Amino acid sequence: QVQLVESGGGLVQPGGSLRLSCASSGNIFSIGTMGWYRQAPGKQRELVARITPVGWTTSADSVKGRFTISRDNSKNTVHLQMNNLKPEDTAVYYCNAQKRSNYGRTLDFDYWGQGTQVTVSS
Repeated sequence: QVQLVESGGGLVQPGGSLRLSCASSGNIFSIGTMGWYRQAPGKQRELVARITPVGWTTSADSVKGRFTISRDNSKNTVHLQMNNLKPEDTAVYYCNAQKRSNYGRTLDFDYWGQGTQVTVSS
């Protein structure tokens, strides 16, 4: 059974920083693309950033230059370093582990963590 456990959320003032971590159990970490998504009240869940098993990253335009995703394959952990936080970054942040094959047409697995709240407010 795969579990993703997030930590590191909380309340921070605008301009501050937080570091989210996601620890993965199971045997999927080394072959899965790990991602961070967020969902604000009344809005759809959106991709924040993701990183492939070999370290290729993508991120949303709204967080480029402020957020950095990284992974530690030896510890089955993915991190999201968030700097210069803004009130619009307030959301529940979810960790995701996903693998696709067949040129993206087949979803081999798709796991989600329980989410961690990030609130940016003065």
